[in-house]
Amino acid sequence: MSVEFNHTVVLTPDREKSARFVAEILGLEPGPPAGAFLPVTTANGVTLDFATVGVDIPVQHYAFLVSEEEFDAILGRLVAARVPLQADPHGRYPRRLNRNDGGRGVYFRRVFVRDPDGRVVNVLRHR
Repeated sequence: MSVEFNHTVVLTPDREKSARFVAEILGLEPGPPAGAFLPVTTANGVTLDFATVGVDIPVQHYAFLVSEEEFDAILGRLVAARVPLQADPHGRYPRRLNRNDGGRGVYFRRVFVRDPDGRVVNVLRHR
């Protein structure tokens, strides 16, 4: 049997708000609630299971590999939503894309009142 990554739990102060934001930016749809989770499934079947928790949440990092066309569409949605962009996960290069590994990449984070660090989301274009 081969090993495949199936799902991960994304901790958030508001599962609906977080799942809908990430799904909208990536051009996906949240699935129906599954118990405590609100899933967002990627094209390769990996599920991000958003769960509401009432504790401080450390920085979480999620990276998505997309096509050139998907990257352009995602970048357009980020700009339209006025989401701050950066070329690195630490925010040293705001309002810029990176050209690491011969492609294009961008980092963004969504900040919520009880989640001051937010989740760092990385979108990478296929080479």
